[in-house]
Amino acid sequence: MIFARIKWLYAVIIIFSGMTLMIATFYLLPKPYAVKFSAWFIRLLVGVPVRIKGAPDPDAQMYLINHQSDIDIGIMETISNKDLAWVAKKELFKVPFFGLVLRLPNDIAVERESKTALIKMMKDCKERLDDGRIITIFPEGTRTESGKMKPFKVGAKMVANKYALKVQPIVLIATAWHFSNKRKIFNPGSVTAIYLDSFVADKSNPDWLNELHTHMQKVYDDELANHPRYR
Repeated sequence: MIFARIKWLYAVIIIFSGMTLMIATFYLLPKPYAVKFSAWFIRLLVGVPVRIKGAPDPDAQMYLINHQSDIDIGIMETISNKDLAWVAKKELFKVPFFGLVLRLPNDIAVERESKTALIKMMKDCKERLDDGRIITIFPEGTRTESGKMKPFKVGAKMVANKYALKVQPIVLIATAWHFSNKRKIFNPGSVTAIYLDSFVADKSNPDWLNELHTHMQKVYDDELANHPRYR
């Protein structure tokens, strides 16, 4: 138990150091290299190689990703060479230190249950798209460590439909097994990231987000069946 906590504490220190590195180098490096550099710093020092299945679509405008762990963002930043514009809860932007990690790269704040804030978020997304960034969303809205994805929130669909975005789903496998702040665990080892086929958001199919949820869950379950260490 003590050794497990020491491993977790080591990972926390590395993650904190990586975020500090991003803040310190943000105005010294061209965008988005400070973010990428700090993400690689974290990934290499905690020992989490990534096995990639599928391929990123060079024309993708939005990534939709399942969310289990605090390392998910770092994993995505290292497997994508694109400038990612993360959509996150507005309250996270106000958290001391961590909020700066979101504000500096000009990520997108969203306030739940607010129509006015949703309109602003959609305008912010358009600005980031015009800057060549990829809108990157955890459609569950929060982390879940059970392996069963929470229902996807409609904000992602509204943005994708409005701007007819090319969407690429990405499934991360059991990242909470590798790192969990809630359970204070850290297990180094290879993580699997699966790029699924991209598609253009289609207003004529009002149920595409729910269908995507079902598909991503099946891909997750099928992949997990091949990894007995996660059971």
